[in-house]
Amino acid sequence: MQKSFVRGALALSLAALTGCATVGSGFIEPTPPQSAAWRHADAAKFDSARLPAEWWTVFNDPALNALEQRAVRDNPGVKASAQRLLQAQAQLGVFRAAQAPTFSLGASVANSRSSAETSQALALGGRSIKGNNFALGASLSYELDLWGRVRRVVEAADAQALAAQDDRDGVILLLSTQVAANYWQLRGLDAEMAILNSALGTRRESEQLVEARFNGGLSNELDLSRARVERANAEADLHDVQRQRNLLEHSLAILAGVSPSAPLIAALGHADLPQPPAIPVGLPASLLSQRPDLAASVAQLRAANAQVGVAEGAFYPSLSLTGNFGYASESLRNLASGSARQFSAGPLALSLPLFDGGRNQANLAVSKARYEEAVANHEGRLLTALREVEDALSDVRGRQLQGEAQSQSQTAAARAYVVAQARYERGVSNYLDVTDAQRSSLGADRATVQIRTQRLLATVAVARALGAGWTQGAPLATIGQATSAR
Repeated sequence: MQKSFVRGALALSLAALTGCATVGSGFIEPTPPQSAAWRHADAAKFDSARLPAEWWTVFNDPALNALEQRAVRDNPGVKASAQRLLQAQAQLGVFRAAQAPTFSLGASVANSRSSAETSQALALGGRSIKGNNFALGASLSYELDLWGRVRRVVEAADAQALAAQDDRDGVILLLSTQVAANYWQLRGLDAEMAILNSALGTRRESEQLVEARFNGGLSNELDLSRARVERANAEADLHDVQRQRNLLEHSLAILAGVSPSAPLIAALGHADLPQPPAIPVGLPASLLSQRPDLAASVAQLRAANAQVGVAEGAFYPSLSLTGNFGYASESLRNLASGSARQFSAGPLALSLPLFDGGRNQANLAVSKARYEEAVANHEGRLLTALREVEDALSDVRGRQLQGEAQSQSQTAAARAYVVAQARYERGVSNYLDVTDAQRSSLGADRATVQIRTQRLLATVAVARALGAGWTQGAPLATIGQATSAR
């Protein structure tokens, strides 16, 4: 403890001379990933550009644009994240106030009478003291931040506020990608419904044709049963897809902050889906500046590093100054006279920890361990982010190749159905060949739409993994900006 005292005294002398000592060490930002390029990115389509802030506009879909804007404005989760940001901003204001002196003004009025039977009163001849007391004064208190402990506290609070701002942006980014993913799933189901409606019409015509042939003795009851089975299966599939669409529409309504009881998006009557837009991928080294969750993680690291400095500051003396100035008088009319003036300067109080049972040392160890934990967590988040990008890029490439192969299957299945239908009408083959071809063609058509939907979803996943055009804004200067920034 004597060594700690000597060390503290020497540090106090040095700080008094320099006036610029700061406990703790400066924050060093983590090193970004060093990979030269993404493994699964197409080098021929590499683009260092960034997505726009409203990244969903790259799909050029007015309905999606309107849905995204409504969700960002009305989603309860976004509103809650804005309130968390307000709390962090307010907490930062509390800690910043500790850097400035505290002034207070007070006034009092009192009427008192002392006992005439006390020893003091008997010494005065059994007299009591009574009268009014009027007082008006101001007081000052200020902690001199010699070691920068308060500055570290403010630095930690500032980093926490920035992390809250990044978290809010992360909520908005996640929301926008969820809306886009659900929207394209819904449009994919619309396309399937269009295919199934067309197939159902064809199945009904086939059922009528087979029934007519059966009534004319040109077909058997087995063919008629098969036609009816295919028509009923198409109806059942259509009802199932409609059920899935209803669930997605309800989910979209919740994301948009509206009641799911009212219709939200009208169904499309065709099976066309747009081609997925190209997403600029950038470099792995730029990922730290593109994702709000990683930026928030860095801000948390900065806060943890500052808290280590706060814990170190507990080993050093604290210096505080207080003062009072005012007037006091028995009579209100004499309150402002010079003889009623009273003041005090000080004390200039120095407090130096000598023995605390190891409390400060334990707090410092806790702060350092929390910082190392934050470093490890950040490394894990960074690796997860890299994996998400590679997964999404791999998915985009795989879905593209799958779609090219499926288009060949779709063409062949459509041709097989035409041939089977013609052979049946000429009496060359039975209706079983027609039903098999119908199933294959319908399955190929639905699989093609599903793969196109998955390609759109993979594009959304790439945008999300790369930060979807996010850039970190400047820290908010005032609390009121936290809500307007939504």
